Amino acid sequence: MMRRITAAVVATVAAGAVLTGCGANADRGSGGDRAQRPGPVQGADEGPKNGSEWNGQGADGNRSPDRAPDASGLSTFALDVDTASYGYAKRRLDQGSLPSPSDVRHEEFVNSFRQDYPAPRGDGFSVTVDGARVGDEEGWSLMRVGLATRPADEGNRPPAVLTFVVDVSGSMGDPGRLDLVQKALRAAIGELRDDDSLAVVTFSDSARVALPATRLGAEGAREHARSVVDRLAPEDSTNLEAGLRTGYDVALESARRGATNRVVLLSDALANTGETDPDALLERIDRARSRYGVALFGVGVGNEYGDELMERLVDKGDGHTSYVSTPAEARALFVDRLPVNIGLRARDAKAQVSFDPRTVERYRLIGFENRAVADEDFRDDRVDGGEVGPGHTVTALYAVRLKAGARGHVATATVRWLDPHDRSPHEAAGAVEADRLSGRLWDSGTSPRLRVDAVAAYFADALRTYDTGDGQLPGAPGLAELGDRAHALAATTEDPAVRDLAEAVDSAYALRAG
Repeated sequence: MMRRITAAVVATVAAGAVLTGCGANADRGSGGDRAQRPGPVQGADEGPKNGSEWNGQGADGNRSPDRAPDASGLSTFALDVDTASYGYAKRRLDQGSLPSPSDVRHEEFVNSFRQDYPAPRGDGFSVTVDGARVGDEEGWSLMRVGLATRPADEGNRPPAVLTFVVDVSGSMGDPGRLDLVQKALRAAIGELRDDDSLAVVTFSDSARVALPATRLGAEGAREHARSVVDRLAPEDSTNLEAGLRTGYDVALESARRGATNRVVLLSDALANTGETDPDALLERIDRARSRYGVALFGVGVGNEYGDELMERLVDKGDGHTSYVSTPAEARALFVDRLPVNIGLRARDAKAQVSFDPRTVERYRLIGFENRAVADEDFRDDRVDGGEVGPGHTVTALYAVRLKAGARGHVATATVRWLDPHDRSPHEAAGAVEADRLSGRLWDSGTSPRLRVDAVAAYFADALRTYDTGDGQLPGAPGLAELGDRAHALAATTEDPAVRDLAEAVDSAYALRAG
Protein backbone atom coordinates (compact mmCIF):
# COMPACT_ATOMS: atom_id res chain seq x y z
CA MET A 1 0.00 0.00 0.00
CA MET A 2 1.55 3.25 -1.11
CA ARG A 3 -1.13 5.85 -0.52
CA ARG A 4 -0.45 9.14 1.15
CA ILE A 5 -1.30 8.96 4.86
CA THR A 6 -2.79 12.08 6.38
CA ALA A 7 -1.49 13.55 9.61
CA ALA A 8 -4.75 12.63 11.31
CA VAL A 9 -4.40 8.99 10.36
CA VAL A 10 -0.80 8.97 11.52
CA ALA A 11 -1.85 10.34 14.88
CA THR A 12 -4.52 7.67 15.18
CA VAL A 13 -2.02 4.96 14.34
CA ALA A 14 0.46 6.29 16.88
CA ALA A 15 -2.20 6.26 19.57
CA GLY A 16 -2.87 2.64 18.69
CA ALA A 17 0.75 1.74 19.55
CA VAL A 18 1.71 0.98 15.97
CA LEU A 19 5.32 1.89 15.41
CA THR A 20 4.79 5.03 13.47
CA GLY A 21 8.23 5.55 14.18
CA CYS A 22 9.84 1.83 14.31
CA GLY A 23 46.55 -8.61 8.11
CA ALA A 24 49.75 -9.59 6.85
CA ASN A 25 49.99 -13.17 5.61
CA ALA A 26 50.74 -15.66 8.37
CA ASP A 27 52.85 -18.72 7.62
CA ARG A 28 50.26 -21.14 6.29
CA GLY A 29 52.21 -24.40 6.15
CA SER A 30 50.26 -27.48 5.19
CA GLY A 31 48.05 -28.55 8.07
CA GLY A 32 49.61 -25.95 10.35
CA ASP A 33 46.41 -25.44 12.36
CA ARG A 34 45.02 -28.93 11.97
CA ALA A 35 44.52 -29.33 15.71
CA GLN A 36 42.06 -26.43 15.69
CA ARG A 37 39.91 -27.60 12.79
CA PRO A 38 36.15 -27.76 13.31
CA GLY A 39 34.99 -31.35 13.69
CA PRO A 40 33.29 -33.20 10.84
CA VAL A 41 29.57 -33.38 10.32
CA GLN A 42 27.86 -36.17 12.20
CA GLY A 43 26.96 -38.96 9.81
CA ALA A 44 24.13 -41.44 10.03
CA ASP A 45 26.51 -44.13 11.31
CA GLU A 46 27.97 -42.09 14.16
CA GLY A 47 25.01 -42.41 16.49
CA PRO A 48 23.22 -39.71 18.46
CA LYS A 49 25.14 -36.71 19.73
CA ASN A 50 24.32 -35.39 23.21
CA GLY A 51 21.29 -37.65 23.37
CA SER A 52 19.58 -36.70 20.12
CA GLU A 53 19.99 -37.02 16.36
CA TRP A 54 21.86 -33.71 16.22
CA ASN A 55 22.06 -31.59 19.31
CA GLY A 56 25.33 -29.78 18.75
CA GLN A 57 24.72 -26.23 19.90
CA GLY A 58 25.99 -23.28 17.91
CA ALA A 59 26.97 -19.96 19.40
CA ASP A 60 23.31 -18.98 19.56
CA GLY A 61 22.13 -22.36 20.87
CA ASN A 62 20.30 -23.02 17.63
CA ARG A 63 21.54 -24.80 14.53
CA SER A 64 20.12 -26.57 11.55
CA PRO A 65 19.63 -30.29 12.29
CA ASP A 66 21.22 -33.13 10.36
CA ARG A 67 18.23 -34.91 8.82
CA ALA A 68 17.36 -38.05 6.96
CA PRO A 69 14.67 -37.25 4.38
CA ASP A 70 11.25 -38.68 5.19
CA ALA A 71 8.47 -39.08 2.67
CA SER A 72 8.45 -35.32 2.10
CA GLY A 73 12.18 -34.55 2.60
CA LEU A 74 11.48 -30.80 2.80
CA SER A 75 13.60 -27.87 3.96
CA THR A 76 11.89 -24.45 4.00
CA PHE A 77 13.19 -20.97 4.81
CA ALA A 78 12.54 -17.30 4.14
CA LEU A 79 14.98 -15.59 1.78
CA ASP A 80 17.60 -13.30 3.29
CA VAL A 81 19.94 -10.89 1.48
CA ASP A 82 21.62 -9.47 4.60
CA THR A 83 25.41 -9.05 4.58
CA ALA A 84 26.10 -7.12 7.81
CA SER A 85 27.49 -10.11 9.71
CA TYR A 86 30.41 -10.46 7.29
CA GLY A 87 31.13 -6.73 7.17
CA TYR A 88 31.19 -6.50 10.97
CA ALA A 89 33.43 -9.57 11.27
CA LYS A 90 35.92 -8.01 8.85
CA ARG A 91 35.95 -4.82 10.91
CA ARG A 92 36.73 -6.75 14.11
CA LEU A 93 39.49 -8.74 12.42
CA ASP A 94 41.00 -5.59 10.94
CA GLN A 95 41.21 -4.21 14.45
CA GLY A 96 42.90 -7.30 15.84
CA SER A 97 40.10 -9.25 17.50
CA LEU A 98 37.87 -12.18 16.63
CA PRO A 99 34.14 -11.49 16.24
CA SER A 100 31.76 -12.93 18.78
CA PRO A 101 30.50 -16.33 17.53
CA SER A 102 26.92 -15.13 18.05
CA ASP A 103 27.49 -12.34 15.50
CA VAL A 104 28.56 -14.75 12.74
CA ARG A 105 25.90 -16.02 10.31
CA HIS A 106 26.88 -18.34 7.48
CA GLU A 107 24.35 -17.06 4.96
CA GLU A 108 25.45 -13.43 5.38
CA PHE A 109 29.08 -14.36 4.72
CA VAL A 110 28.09 -16.21 1.55
CA ASN A 111 25.66 -13.52 0.37
CA SER A 112 28.45 -10.92 0.52
CA PHE A 113 30.01 -12.18 -2.73
CA ARG A 114 29.15 -11.84 -6.39
CA GLN A 115 27.61 -14.94 -7.95
CA ASP A 116 27.46 -16.48 -11.41
CA TYR A 117 23.73 -17.18 -11.64
CA PRO A 118 21.86 -16.27 -14.83
CA ALA A 119 19.34 -13.44 -14.58
CA PRO A 120 15.69 -14.37 -15.17
CA ARG A 121 13.87 -13.01 -18.18
CA GLY A 122 11.10 -11.44 -16.14
CA ASP A 123 10.74 -9.84 -12.74
CA GLY A 124 10.94 -13.10 -10.77
CA PHE A 125 13.80 -15.43 -9.94
CA SER A 126 16.17 -17.74 -11.75
CA VAL A 127 16.92 -20.94 -9.83
CA THR A 128 20.31 -22.66 -10.09
CA VAL A 129 21.22 -25.84 -8.20
CA ASP A 130 24.72 -27.34 -8.33
CA GLY A 131 27.43 -28.61 -6.02
CA ALA A 132 30.53 -30.74 -5.54
CA ARG A 133 31.99 -33.46 -3.32
CA VAL A 134 33.93 -32.27 -0.28
CA GLY A 135 37.22 -33.51 1.15
CA ASP A 136 37.54 -37.10 2.21
CA GLU A 137 34.16 -37.23 3.90
CA GLU A 138 32.71 -40.22 2.05
CA GLY A 139 29.44 -39.48 0.35
CA TRP A 140 29.21 -35.83 1.46
CA SER A 141 28.72 -33.00 -1.01
CA LEU A 142 28.17 -29.27 -0.74
CA MET A 143 24.99 -28.40 -2.65
CA ARG A 144 24.31 -24.81 -3.67
CA VAL A 145 20.85 -23.36 -4.27
CA GLY A 146 21.26 -20.04 -6.08
CA LEU A 147 18.45 -17.55 -6.65
CA ALA A 148 18.81 -14.33 -8.65
CA THR A 149 16.60 -11.42 -9.68
CA ARG A 150 16.94 -9.24 -12.76
CA PRO A 151 19.04 -6.08 -12.27
CA ALA A 152 17.26 -2.77 -12.11
CA ASP A 153 16.83 -0.39 -14.99
CA GLU A 154 17.68 2.90 -13.26
CA GLY A 155 15.81 4.92 -15.85
CA ASN A 156 12.55 3.06 -15.25
CA ARG A 157 12.55 2.72 -11.47
CA PRO A 158 9.74 4.44 -9.54
CA PRO A 159 10.60 7.48 -7.43
CA ALA A 160 11.95 6.83 -3.95
CA VAL A 161 10.73 8.35 -0.69
CA LEU A 162 13.50 7.75 1.84
CA THR A 163 13.43 8.62 5.52
CA PHE A 164 16.92 8.41 7.01
CA VAL A 165 16.85 7.80 10.76
CA VAL A 166 20.28 8.80 12.04
CA ASP A 167 21.75 7.87 15.42
CA VAL A 168 23.47 10.94 16.93
CA SER A 169 24.02 9.48 20.40
CA GLY A 170 27.33 9.96 22.20
CA SER A 171 28.71 6.61 21.07
CA MET A 172 28.40 7.78 17.45
CA GLY A 173 31.14 10.35 18.10
CA ASP A 174 33.87 7.73 17.76
CA PRO A 175 35.75 7.72 14.42
CA GLY A 176 34.07 5.62 11.77
CA ARG A 177 30.54 6.20 13.02
CA LEU A 178 28.71 9.53 12.58
CA ASP A 179 31.46 10.92 10.35
CA LEU A 180 31.03 7.89 8.07
CA VAL A 181 27.25 8.28 8.10
CA GLN A 182 27.60 11.92 7.04
CA LYS A 183 29.83 10.97 4.12
CA ALA A 184 27.34 8.32 3.06
CA LEU A 185 24.39 10.72 3.24
CA ARG A 186 26.21 13.41 1.25
CA ALA A 187 26.92 10.81 -1.43
CA ALA A 188 23.28 9.69 -1.50
CA ILE A 189 22.02 13.28 -1.81
CA GLY A 190 24.20 13.73 -4.87
CA GLU A 191 23.08 10.52 -6.59
CA LEU A 192 19.34 10.37 -5.97
CA ARG A 193 17.04 11.70 -8.70
CA ASP A 194 15.10 14.95 -8.77
CA ASP A 195 11.80 13.10 -8.28
CA ASP A 196 13.11 11.30 -5.17
CA SER A 197 12.28 12.63 -1.70
CA LEU A 198 14.55 12.68 1.32
CA ALA A 199 13.85 13.21 5.03
CA VAL A 200 16.27 13.09 7.98
CA VAL A 201 15.27 12.17 11.53
CA THR A 202 17.90 12.22 14.27
CA PHE A 203 17.75 10.58 17.68
CA SER A 204 19.74 10.63 20.89
CA ASP A 205 17.84 10.75 24.21
CA SER A 206 14.90 12.00 22.10
CA ALA A 207 14.15 12.33 18.39
CA ARG A 208 13.62 15.30 16.10
CA VAL A 209 12.91 15.90 12.43
CA ALA A 210 16.06 17.54 11.11
CA LEU A 211 14.78 17.63 7.51
CA PRO A 212 11.12 17.14 6.56
CA ALA A 213 10.45 15.10 3.45
CA THR A 214 11.87 17.18 0.57
CA ARG A 215 11.83 16.53 -3.16
CA LEU A 216 15.40 16.83 -4.32
CA GLY A 217 14.43 18.50 -7.57
CA ALA A 218 13.12 21.58 -5.76
CA GLU A 219 15.25 24.70 -5.99
CA GLY A 220 18.08 24.61 -3.42
CA ALA A 221 16.86 21.27 -2.00
CA ARG A 222 20.13 19.38 -2.36
CA GLU A 223 22.18 22.19 -0.89
CA HIS A 224 19.83 22.49 2.07
CA ALA A 225 19.88 18.73 2.66
CA ARG A 226 23.68 18.72 2.64
CA SER A 227 23.78 21.58 5.15
CA VAL A 228 21.48 19.61 7.48
CA VAL A 229 23.78 16.60 7.24
CA ASP A 230 26.87 18.73 7.83
CA ARG A 231 25.40 20.06 11.09
CA LEU A 232 24.79 16.60 12.61
CA ALA A 233 26.76 16.17 15.85
CA PRO A 234 26.85 13.52 18.61
CA GLU A 235 24.73 14.24 21.66
CA ASP A 236 23.71 11.98 24.56
CA SER A 237 22.15 8.52 25.06
CA THR A 238 20.58 6.16 22.49
CA ASN A 239 16.78 6.18 22.42
CA LEU A 240 16.33 3.91 19.42
CA GLU A 241 12.60 3.61 20.08
CA ALA A 242 12.10 7.37 19.75
CA GLY A 243 14.10 7.48 16.54
CA LEU A 244 12.15 4.68 14.92
CA ARG A 245 8.78 6.00 16.08
CA THR A 246 9.46 9.46 14.70
CA GLY A 247 11.03 8.03 11.56
CA TYR A 248 7.94 6.00 10.79
CA ASP A 249 5.73 9.04 11.56
CA VAL A 250 7.58 10.95 8.85
CA ALA A 251 7.69 8.00 6.45
CA LEU A 252 3.95 7.32 6.69
CA GLU A 253 2.99 10.97 6.35
CA SER A 254 5.19 11.47 3.28
CA ALA A 255 4.51 8.12 1.56
CA ARG A 256 3.57 8.42 -2.10
CA ARG A 257 1.44 6.07 -4.16
CA GLY A 258 3.56 4.32 -6.78
CA ALA A 259 6.82 5.28 -5.05
CA THR A 260 9.28 3.08 -3.16
CA ASN A 261 8.82 4.13 0.47
CA ARG A 262 11.66 3.21 2.84
CA VAL A 263 13.00 3.93 6.32
CA VAL A 264 16.81 3.74 6.43
CA LEU A 265 18.26 3.33 9.92
CA LEU A 266 21.92 4.32 10.33
CA SER A 267 23.18 3.36 13.77
CA ASP A 268 25.50 1.28 15.92
CA ALA A 269 22.26 -0.23 17.32
CA LEU A 270 23.33 0.07 20.97
CA ALA A 271 20.01 1.12 22.50
CA ASN A 272 20.14 2.18 26.16
CA THR A 273 17.24 4.62 26.69
CA GLY A 274 13.50 4.38 26.13
CA GLU A 275 12.07 1.06 25.02
CA THR A 276 15.06 -1.28 24.70
CA ASP A 277 13.24 -4.62 24.71
CA PRO A 278 13.72 -6.11 21.23
CA ASP A 279 10.35 -7.89 21.23
CA ALA A 280 8.44 -4.65 21.83
CA LEU A 281 10.34 -2.89 19.04
CA LEU A 282 9.80 -5.87 16.75
CA GLU A 283 6.05 -5.90 17.31
CA ARG A 284 5.74 -2.24 16.43
CA ILE A 285 7.88 -2.52 13.30
CA ASP A 286 5.88 -5.55 12.16
CA ARG A 287 2.59 -3.68 12.48
CA ALA A 288 3.86 -0.70 10.51
CA ARG A 289 5.28 -2.99 7.84
CA SER A 290 2.15 -5.10 7.44
CA ARG A 291 -0.30 -2.16 7.43
CA TYR A 292 1.57 0.38 5.35
CA GLY A 293 4.26 -1.49 3.42
CA VAL A 294 7.12 0.82 4.48
CA ALA A 295 10.20 -1.40 4.62
CA LEU A 296 13.18 -0.87 6.92
CA PHE A 297 16.77 -0.91 5.63
CA GLY A 298 19.49 -1.07 8.30
CA VAL A 299 23.05 0.23 7.91
CA GLY A 300 25.37 -0.67 10.79
CA VAL A 301 28.49 1.24 11.81
CA GLY A 302 31.00 1.15 14.65
CA ASN A 303 33.45 -1.28 16.21
CA GLU A 304 30.93 -2.00 18.96
CA TYR A 305 27.73 -2.74 17.05
CA GLY A 306 24.39 -4.28 18.05
CA ASP A 307 24.33 -6.70 15.15
CA GLU A 308 21.70 -9.04 16.54
CA LEU A 309 19.24 -6.25 17.34
CA MET A 310 19.69 -4.62 13.95
CA GLU A 311 19.12 -7.90 12.14
CA ARG A 312 15.96 -8.69 14.10
CA LEU A 313 14.53 -5.23 13.51
CA VAL A 314 15.16 -5.35 9.78
CA ASP A 315 13.84 -8.89 9.40
CA LYS A 316 10.54 -7.72 10.89
CA GLY A 317 10.66 -4.60 8.76
CA ASP A 318 10.80 -6.52 5.46
CA GLY A 319 14.23 -5.12 4.60
CA HIS A 320 17.87 -6.07 4.87
CA THR A 321 21.07 -5.02 6.59
CA SER A 322 24.52 -3.92 5.50
CA TYR A 323 27.54 -2.85 7.52
CA VAL A 324 30.06 -0.20 6.47
CA SER A 325 33.38 0.65 8.08
CA THR A 326 35.24 2.70 5.45
CA PRO A 327 34.38 5.65 3.16
CA ALA A 328 34.81 3.35 0.15
CA GLU A 329 32.25 0.89 1.53
CA ALA A 330 29.85 3.71 2.35
CA ARG A 331 30.15 5.16 -1.13
CA ALA A 332 29.66 1.75 -2.75
CA LEU A 333 26.50 1.21 -0.73
CA PHE A 334 24.91 4.64 -1.06
CA VAL A 335 26.10 5.57 -4.56
CA ASP A 336 26.48 2.31 -6.47
CA ARG A 337 23.77 0.15 -4.89
CA LEU A 338 21.15 2.13 -2.98
CA PRO A 339 19.77 4.33 -5.80
CA VAL A 340 19.39 1.35 -8.12
CA ASN A 341 18.31 -1.34 -5.68
CA ILE A 342 15.83 0.44 -3.42
CA GLY A 343 12.93 -1.11 -5.30
CA LEU A 344 11.53 -4.61 -4.87
CA ARG A 345 11.29 -7.62 -7.14
CA ALA A 346 9.59 -9.88 -4.60
CA ARG A 347 7.70 -9.73 -1.32
CA ASP A 348 7.44 -12.52 1.23
CA ALA A 349 9.80 -14.75 -0.74
CA LYS A 350 10.41 -18.27 0.57
CA ALA A 351 12.40 -21.24 -0.69
CA GLN A 352 11.62 -24.90 -0.27
CA VAL A 353 14.02 -27.71 -1.16
CA SER A 354 12.64 -31.22 -1.59
CA PHE A 355 15.21 -34.02 -1.18
CA ASP A 356 14.68 -37.41 -2.82
CA PRO A 357 14.88 -40.18 -0.17
CA ARG A 358 15.89 -42.68 -2.86
CA THR A 359 19.24 -40.93 -3.37
CA VAL A 360 19.79 -38.79 -0.26
CA GLU A 361 20.82 -40.30 3.06
CA ARG A 362 21.18 -37.09 5.08
CA TYR A 363 21.13 -33.33 4.53
CA ARG A 364 21.63 -30.14 6.51
CA LEU A 365 20.92 -26.49 5.68
CA ILE A 366 23.93 -24.30 6.51
CA GLY A 367 22.80 -21.16 8.30
CA PHE A 368 19.36 -19.49 7.99
CA GLU A 369 18.58 -20.60 11.56
CA ASN A 370 16.44 -17.55 12.28
CA ARG A 371 14.72 -17.66 8.88
CA ALA A 372 13.16 -21.11 9.22
CA VAL A 373 9.60 -21.55 7.95
CA ALA A 374 7.32 -24.50 8.67
CA ASP A 375 7.14 -26.74 5.60
CA GLU A 376 3.35 -26.52 5.50
CA ASP A 377 3.55 -22.70 5.42
CA PHE A 378 5.50 -22.51 2.17
CA ARG A 379 2.38 -21.70 0.13
CA ASP A 380 0.59 -19.85 2.91
CA ASP A 381 1.03 -16.30 1.67
CA ARG A 382 -0.03 -14.90 5.02
CA VAL A 383 3.27 -16.16 6.47
CA ASP A 384 6.06 -13.59 6.30
CA GLY A 385 9.00 -14.26 3.99
CA GLY A 386 11.88 -12.12 2.80
CA GLU A 387 11.95 -9.06 0.54
CA VAL A 388 14.34 -9.16 -2.42
CA GLY A 389 15.28 -6.24 -4.63
CA PRO A 390 16.55 -5.99 -8.20
CA GLY A 391 19.94 -7.50 -8.97
CA HIS A 392 20.06 -9.42 -5.69
CA THR A 393 21.21 -12.99 -5.26
CA VAL A 394 20.48 -15.41 -2.44
CA THR A 395 22.64 -18.48 -1.90
CA ALA A 396 21.77 -21.38 0.38
CA LEU A 397 24.29 -24.15 0.98
CA TYR A 398 23.41 -27.66 2.07
CA ALA A 399 25.63 -30.47 3.30
CA VAL A 400 24.19 -33.51 1.50
CA ARG A 401 25.20 -37.12 1.99
CA LEU A 402 24.21 -39.31 -0.93
CA LYS A 403 23.51 -43.01 -0.66
CA ALA A 404 26.17 -45.35 -2.00
CA GLY A 405 25.90 -45.60 -5.79
CA ALA A 406 23.17 -42.96 -5.95
CA ARG A 407 22.11 -41.90 -9.43
CA GLY A 408 19.41 -39.63 -10.77
CA HIS A 409 17.36 -36.97 -9.02
CA VAL A 410 18.71 -35.51 -5.76
CA ALA A 411 16.62 -32.41 -5.02
CA THR A 412 14.27 -29.79 -6.40
CA ALA A 413 14.42 -26.20 -5.16
CA THR A 414 11.32 -24.01 -5.49
CA VAL A 415 11.06 -20.31 -4.71
CA ARG A 416 7.68 -18.68 -4.10
CA TRP A 417 7.08 -14.94 -3.87
CA LEU A 418 4.42 -12.27 -4.14
CA ASP A 419 4.44 -9.59 -6.79
CA PRO A 420 5.42 -6.36 -4.98
CA HIS A 421 2.61 -4.41 -6.67
CA ASP A 422 -0.49 -6.64 -6.77
CA ARG A 423 0.70 -9.39 -4.34
CA SER A 424 -0.11 -12.15 -6.82
CA PRO A 425 1.85 -15.38 -6.06
CA HIS A 426 4.48 -16.80 -8.40
CA GLU A 427 6.88 -19.74 -8.31
CA ALA A 428 10.05 -20.91 -10.08
CA ALA A 429 12.01 -24.13 -9.62
CA GLY A 430 15.25 -25.90 -10.48
CA ALA A 431 16.50 -29.44 -9.91
CA VAL A 432 19.82 -31.21 -9.53
CA GLU A 433 20.95 -34.73 -10.40
CA ALA A 434 23.58 -36.81 -8.64
CA ASP A 435 26.13 -36.31 -11.43
CA ARG A 436 26.05 -32.53 -10.82
CA LEU A 437 27.41 -33.19 -7.33
CA SER A 438 30.14 -35.62 -8.39
CA GLY A 439 33.03 -33.23 -9.10
CA ARG A 440 35.51 -32.42 -6.35
CA LEU A 441 34.94 -29.08 -4.66
CA TRP A 442 38.48 -27.71 -4.92
CA ASP A 443 39.23 -28.93 -8.47
CA SER A 444 39.83 -26.25 -11.11
CA GLY A 445 36.86 -27.52 -13.11
CA THR A 446 34.44 -26.56 -10.32
CA SER A 447 32.82 -23.14 -10.60
CA PRO A 448 35.12 -20.53 -9.00
CA ARG A 449 32.08 -18.84 -7.50
CA LEU A 450 30.98 -22.09 -5.84
CA ARG A 451 34.48 -22.38 -4.39
CA VAL A 452 34.32 -18.78 -3.11
CA ASP A 453 30.97 -19.58 -1.47
CA ALA A 454 32.56 -22.62 0.15
CA VAL A 455 35.47 -20.57 1.51
CA ALA A 456 33.04 -18.01 2.94
CA ALA A 457 30.90 -20.70 4.57
CA TYR A 458 33.87 -22.63 6.00
CA PHE A 459 35.29 -19.34 7.31
CA ALA A 460 32.00 -18.49 9.05
CA ASP A 461 31.88 -22.01 10.48
CA ALA A 462 35.39 -21.67 11.90
CA LEU A 463 34.59 -18.28 13.47
CA ARG A 464 31.33 -19.53 14.99
CA THR A 465 32.92 -22.62 16.52
CA TYR A 466 36.53 -21.71 17.29
CA ASP A 467 35.86 -22.34 21.00
CA THR A 468 33.98 -25.62 20.51
CA GLY A 469 35.28 -27.19 17.27
CA ASP A 470 31.66 -28.19 16.57
CA GLY A 471 31.22 -27.12 12.96
CA GLN A 472 28.29 -27.64 10.62
CA LEU A 473 30.19 -28.35 7.40
CA PRO A 474 31.81 -31.61 6.29
CA GLY A 475 35.35 -31.68 4.94
CA ALA A 476 36.37 -28.53 6.83
CA PRO A 477 39.91 -27.38 6.03
CA GLY A 478 41.93 -25.63 8.70
CA LEU A 479 42.30 -21.87 8.48
CA ALA A 480 45.78 -22.26 6.99
CA GLU A 481 44.52 -24.31 4.06
CA LEU A 482 41.41 -22.15 3.75
CA GLY A 483 43.61 -19.06 3.43
CA ASP A 484 45.63 -20.72 0.66
CA ARG A 485 42.45 -21.55 -1.24
CA ALA A 486 41.09 -18.04 -0.80
CA HIS A 487 44.29 -16.44 -2.13
CA ALA A 488 44.25 -18.78 -5.14
CA LEU A 489 40.63 -17.84 -5.86
CA ALA A 490 41.44 -14.14 -5.51
CA ALA A 491 44.02 -14.58 -8.28
CA THR A 492 41.64 -16.64 -10.43
CA THR A 493 38.64 -14.33 -10.13
CA GLU A 494 40.58 -11.03 -9.98
CA ASP A 495 37.86 -9.96 -7.57
CA PRO A 496 38.91 -7.45 -4.87
CA ALA A 497 36.18 -8.78 -2.56
CA VAL A 498 37.71 -12.26 -2.70
CA ARG A 499 41.13 -10.76 -1.96
CA ASP A 500 39.62 -9.09 1.10
CA LEU A 501 38.17 -12.45 2.14
CA ALA A 502 41.60 -14.08 1.87
CA GLU A 503 43.12 -11.35 4.02
CA ALA A 504 40.36 -11.77 6.61
CA VAL A 505 41.12 -15.50 6.81
CA ASP A 506 44.82 -14.63 7.25
CA SER A 507 43.93 -12.30 10.12
CA ALA A 508 41.81 -14.94 11.86
CA TYR A 509 44.58 -17.52 11.45
CA ALA A 510 47.15 -15.14 12.92
CA LEU A 511 44.90 -14.39 15.91
CA ARG A 512 44.23 -18.07 16.50
CA ALA A 513 47.90 -18.98 16.16
CA GLY A 514 48.89 -16.18 18.54
